Amino acid sequence: MTDEPDVRRALVIEDDDDIRGLLVHILTKQGFLVSAVSSGRAGVELMQRDGAELVTLDLNLPDIDGVEVCRQLRRFSDAYILMITARGEELDRLTGLDTGADDYLTKPFSPRELGSRITALFRRPRASAVHEAAVQDELRRAVEVQRSLLPAEGLSLDGFDIAGSFRPSRNVGGDFFDWYPNDGGLQLTLADAMGKGMGAALIAATVRAVMRSVAHRRPLSEAFSSAGRILEADLEQSASFVTLFHARLDAATGILQYLDAGHGLALHIKADGSSSRLLTGGPPVGAWPDQEWDAHQVSLEPGDCLAVVSDGLLDVYPDVDVLTAVVSGTVSGSASAQAACDAVLDLASGREVSDDATVVVLKRARA
Repeated sequence: MTDEPDVRRALVIEDDDDIRGLLVHILTKQGFLVSAVSSGRAGVELMQRDGAELVTLDLNLPDIDGVEVCRQLRRFSDAYILMITARGEELDRLTGLDTGADDYLTKPFSPRELGSRITALFRRPRASAVHEAAVQDELRRAVEVQRSLLPAEGLSLDGFDIAGSFRPSRNVGGDFFDWYPNDGGLQLTLADAMGKGMGAALIAATVRAVMRSVAHRRPLSEAFSSAGRILEADLEQSASFVTLFHARLDAATGILQYLDAGHGLALHIKADGSSSRLLTGGPPVGAWPDQEWDAHQVSLEPGDCLAVVSDGLLDVYPDVDVLTAVVSGTVSGSASAQAACDAVLDLASGREVSDDATVVVLKRARA
């Protein structure tokens, strides 16, 4: 198998349709694989997910100023940033360059001049360019591994609606969720392996495989303890640990047996909108050897929901209590499990989130 040739990526952040199209055309002619967005927040999110070697950035954007976009990009990216704007005053140019832009071009601009400036930028590659390329490649591979751990399709269960979503940060972690049918109900797991990049993604893959291997064992506490013993050696060797929420649902009764190993962000949201955090059953898996975990259960009555979120959302809110209240209200006001997941992830949109944001919602239909 031959390696694919290196492809340079570029991102155009420009709200004017005509100029955006022109920039895409010019950059494509220069050999870039080009993505384009019309708002600053969308640009930051796309860079966090896919990365790019070059960003062209307008200052006058409909949501956040281009200077603020540049500031946010510089927190995690070493890409070349070329500001292109109608604001040509000296103060604007200096502000953009001081914030982290590499060059500044005033509208209207010559396509030939734009091409020459881009060529000049890449003529002097950054000292970290090779390292950055390697990091980006690992992150992309880690994202692929992470996505492969998610359920390939939804699960149909009479009287229940389940959905899950995750939004990876640039520093890919070990979040994953999983579900599958089991004895008239389902089993579900949400876990977060400590660490970033490919290492955390591979640990997450191991955890998923082990949890599925003990799915048939009963009771739940013994099955989980068996999984913990299997995982301990690998986690000790990698100096890692995993926070994990695992549950079994009896669809006929609505009884949810669960075990929380250091996760602490699972919510029982009742039909009337009130909510409570589910009990934890012990420390994260791999934190200490020879641990045992306590199983608990809760009854999901008609109209009730289970919502499990990852700690990436704690980057958005000051503490767990505030996060719990916001997530509970968001899920209660959503018509479906998928709508609830989308709404919860929207809480982190445009925010600086250093870890993956993940959510699973299980809703029982009203009577």
